[in-house]
Amino acid sequence: MSPTLIISLIIGYFCILIFISYLTSKNTDSETFFLANRASPWYVVAFGMIGTSLSGVTFVSIPGMVATAEFSYLQLVLGYLLGYFVIATVLMPMYYRLNLVSIYTYLEQRFGYWSYKTGAGFFLLARTLGAAIRLFLVAGVLQLAVFDALGVPFAVSVIITIGLIWVYTFRGGMKTIIWTDTFQTTAMLIAVGISIWLISDELNLGFQGLVRTIEASDYSQVFFWDWQDSRYFLKQFFAGAFIAIVMTGLDQDMMQKNLSCKNIGEAQKNMFWFSIILVFVNTLFLSLGALLYIYANTKGIELPAKGDDVFPFLALGYFPQIVGIAFILGIIAITYASADSALTALTTSFCVDFLNFRERSEHERVRLRYIVHVGFSVLMVLVILAFNVLNSENVVTAVFTVAGYTYGPLLGLYTFGLYTKRAVRDRFVPLICVVAPLLTYIISYNSVEWLWGYEFGFEVLILNGFLTFAGLMAVSSGKVGELELAQK
Repeated sequence: MSPTLIISLIIGYFCILIFISYLTSKNTDSETFFLANRASPWYVVAFGMIGTSLSGVTFVSIPGMVATAEFSYLQLVLGYLLGYFVIATVLMPMYYRLNLVSIYTYLEQRFGYWSYKTGAGFFLLARTLGAAIRLFLVAGVLQLAVFDALGVPFAVSVIITIGLIWVYTFRGGMKTIIWTDTFQTTAMLIAVGISIWLISDELNLGFQGLVRTIEASDYSQVFFWDWQDSRYFLKQFFAGAFIAIVMTGLDQDMMQKNLSCKNIGEAQKNMFWFSIILVFVNTLFLSLGALLYIYANTKGIELPAKGDDVFPFLALGYFPQIVGIAFILGIIAITYASADSALTALTTSFCVDFLNFRERSEHERVRLRYIVHVGFSVLMVLVILAFNVLNSENVVTAVFTVAGYTYGPLLGLYTFGLYTKRAVRDRFVPLICVVAPLLTYIISYNSVEWLWGYEFGFEVLILNGFLTFAGLMAVSSGKVGELELAQK
């Protein structure tokens, strides 16, 4: 594919996003930016959240990891169902009952000032790193497909990428995101459907032949039962459940969309339908991965050593041009659906949790919101450039590794708050939330030697949360604080 064609696709795609932004950002204020005036249809939110939760990591890394991990990733996805059930029945009713804008204000009500700031701070760290890693992936693909041929440096392409997101989100915020995510999820699903259909056609497979070929391949094993294997079912399943809880239920980005629904009933319908659809969509991506490797084996094509490079390598170099077009549009759609809402959520959290927005006039809110929005855009660029220098592993592994260490303290804080009635010495909470990830790293690094060959995978998140919980218990007393449990 020529760089000119790809750039034309990108320009056309963003013209549509900017047009949606224009339609949805009229007569907006801070309430519109943060929660879309709490008027979002639940089915629109549910559909749009698919794109937000997946990102370019799914589009490229999940198909690419099939060669080494087979369909074991589906064990993690099945665990999501348990996690989303907990979110819908435990966390979301509390958020709606407390009428929260930022979900971290719960921590102030339950524990105190320092717990609140610590929780919000860990979200800012976690979401900045997670969104930057996801954007790093699509920026790298676009660099390979377009900007290298034009002699444009990677730093410039990253600035353009972030700048385009800022353009269509800076006014409408969440109201715009709800509808752009719906469009982008649609584009992503069309892209992956076209890719699977055309690859099947290249292999002369009908639908039944497609299913049988994938089932009979060396890539289709879902369940693994060796407890020392990083793919062991129970490790993957419970890691998936906790990943869902922290990366959705304790994440301002994902919860902000849910809180934009009219009431708790609609928000719960959104969460239940979203979780079911997500299993189906991840199965599609794994099937796509199996087809990519089957195609390469059939045609005698030598694939890149890095799994993340397999889909772009075949889509842009071997498949019909329409697959290349679908690939470019799909990865742009799914990545920007994740990144644009992350930028809005980071702005929301910083404004509400650190700038005392409720005490300011609307004029001052708008001015500060614009400044914060620009500030996080610049920070995102810097983190992506740093990750480009430091990264040496599969991107999907990097995403969940970062999540395990940065969301773990949030898991411990909320679990302790919801399931105990003990008060904590608030001033010690920041120290506990820093020490717990450090101890998690030490234990994980030495686990094979210390724990009879056991190797930690994504479940470092559970260990991190447990150590945070234990630390809070150590500095707690039997007296319930003045504000008691927020859920009472």
